[in-house]
Amino acid sequence: MGLNIKPLADRVLVEPAAAETTTASGIIIPDNAKEKPQKGTIVAIGTGKKDEPLTVKVGDTVLYGKYSGTELKFEGKDYLMMRESDIMAII
Repeated sequence: MGLNIKPLADRVLVEPAAAETTTASGIIIPDNAKEKPQKGTIVAIGTGKKDEPLTVKVGDTVLYGKYSGTELKFEGKDYLMMRESDIMAII
């Protein structure tokens, strides 16, 4: 992706998946009622801590807690910066 951002230590930069716009039955969900996505793709990682190397890598699709991470906008896109410990699973 060529992002000019490098997370430090055990932090990772996640690009959240797009919020669902329709339900399974086809009902359109308005913007103010959409659930915050809890899934995303890792686009940058730090170097890990001295005795704790990172277990995720760039390109992994991950699940994280609803209120995990710090939202930030970089080069016009929305991202979440979080610690690896906020990630619950790789899918």
